[in-house]
Amino acid sequence: MELGVIGLGRMGQIVVNRSLDAGHDVVAFDLSAEATATAAEAGATAADSVADLCDRLDGGDDGSDGKRIWLMVPAGDAVDATLAELEPHLDADDVVVDGGNSRFEESVRRAEETDAAYLDCGTSGGPASAEEGFSLMIGGPEWAYEALVPVFDAVATGPDGHDRMGESGSGHYVKMVHNGVEYALMQAYGEGFELLTEGRYDLDMESVARTWNNGAVIRSWLLELCEEAFREEGSDLGDVADHVSGGSTGTWTVQEALEQEVPVPLIYQALAERFDSRNEGRFSRRLANRLRYGFGRHEVARRSDAE
Repeated sequence: MELGVIGLGRMGQIVVNRSLDAGHDVVAFDLSAEATATAAEAGATAADSVADLCDRLDGGDDGSDGKRIWLMVPAGDAVDATLAELEPHLDADDVVVDGGNSRFEESVRRAEETDAAYLDCGTSGGPASAEEGFSLMIGGPEWAYEALVPVFDAVATGPDGHDRMGESGSGHYVKMVHNGVEYALMQAYGEGFELLTEGRYDLDMESVARTWNNGAVIRSWLLELCEEAFREEGSDLGDVADHVSGGSTGTWTVQEALEQEVPVPLIYQALAERFDSRNEGRFSRRLANRLRYGFGRHEVARRSDAE
């Protein structure tokens, strides 16, 4: 399959690399010439503009299959700006995938306004999933999803790593709730390790995490990242600051829960702790800060940075 990829940050480069590794042809573009060159070095065809990328996508030998374009640009204005550039080059046979963290209401609007079929694709796994593949939660027309299955198989962990959630908006909706759950899980691990740190025994936190990861009920990838954090930072997390960035998707989750009158006290409390981390320090939030590096390679705020 021939795929256009617009947006070649860490996540976009992974889409390019995994698609190429699976034998797909990729045309790549980014506002950064350096990022475009990196994709070209991996085997992609470099485009120098959105229009050039569209010109290079022939949609199959006779053009009947339509263009297949994956956006991996920051959520918000950047998505709308890219769609505006794409619009003159799109028609109903084309498919656009929005792989960013867009708010689901915005995805519904974009699906209605875009001539091409629009797939909202919640993407989980972060840069740490470059080798294993992502988890992809996809909303939009079924025919468009089916048309992209070979690429989704390549970018995800395989056929079980992606599915169509439902109509437009559902992919980003599921990803929004996923992130709310992620907040609560990080908070639970943080509080547990904080109690162990402040408790009765002098414990090696890496050893605790490693032991829990081998057969315990609470084993998980996040717990593996706890083990990594303690191994690299020490049981006291060294100079990792009590400052947890992010919060938009958790806020959206809580707002949606209020609208649907569904109680989500754990997710709400985790969000509140994240906001409160901009004030006084807690061990649990320092661990959450470090865990965000583990799965997303987000910058770790250090105590000297937060002062």
